[in-house]
Amino acid sequence: MRPTICCMLLALCLLTGCAPLLERTYSVSEPHSSKFWESEAAGTLRAENHQDIVNDLLLLIGQHRETATLRLYNFESDLSVADTLERAAAEIQQETPMGAYAVEYITSSSQAQRGYYEAAVRISYRRSLEQIQSVVNATSPEALYSLLAAALADGQTELAVRMGYWGEAGLTRLEESMALLREEQGLTETPAWVVNFYPNAEEPGLVEFLLDPPELPEAETPENSENPEDGQEPGGGKEPGGEKEPGGKKEPEGEKEPEGEKEPGGEKEPGGEKEPEGEKEPGGEKEPGGEKEPEGEKEPGDRPMPSDTPESVGRSKI
Repeated sequence: MRPTICCMLLALCLLTGCAPLLERTYSVSEPHSSKFWESEAAGTLRAENHQDIVNDLLLLIGQHRETATLRLYNFESDLSVADTLERAAAEIQQETPMGAYAVEYITSSSQAQRGYYEAAVRISYRRSLEQIQSVVNATSPEALYSLLAAALADGQTELAVRMGYWGEAGLTRLEESMALLREEQGLTETPAWVVNFYPNAEEPGLVEFLLDPPELPEAETPENSENPEDGQEPGGGKEPGGEKEPGGKKEPEGEKEPEGEKEPGGEKEPGGEKEPEGEKEPGGEKEPGGEKEPEGEKEPGDRPMPSDTPESVGRSKI
């Protein structure tokens, strides 16, 4: 009897001690955006409030999606849907770093369905998918020096950094890092880098560096600003006034009155034009009193040609 009891006690001890060895734990992982997708295969997202719509739009921007369909639940009217979509789009472009950096505009339209609203969203981008995917992260402005140095070493012409923390001295740290790096790289004589802050310069969430900025148009053609009258005609800035129309008549220069009044005899013709010397009466004699032949006979020659006015206007605008 005793051996039997001993065997039972030994078996009970063994089973109790092995219990921890038989314990197993497990975990289940799901995509972070699973709650936003109504049907990911069909490109349909869901939202129940303003913040859900903002999250859906940021998700689309991160994937550089141009079109998508949103199913909106718990909205009472068409007006509330339109107002919420408009406020969400404005928040994306004005208050989020990635939206301000990458998005040109967002349009949307909605239609009531049974139990929900279906909204069609279209996003236009001013940054490519490669530019969005090239954005790097930095915890603070102190990391910008090493990121800029690595970008220069790789021959990059631009760098976009998403900032985790900026602080009051962020701009000062940035300027110091840029000045030190440009001095070390011997770039002090090169054009200054262009720095853009998104969504604003006070609290930027994303900083963009253009390391090879394009030259300004004024720097390419400085003579345009020095000689604003060069647009008339080459050669002194004057119109080719020496050219006369067939028949010896001079082109009216801007229809100036003073020049038309310098006619022998002190009388000006009604047309305000000086009688060309090449069109004088045979023999070169004028009628008594300095009066010329009745204009009725010279009307075709005295009036400006149909092309006179357009030519003078066109030249003044060149």
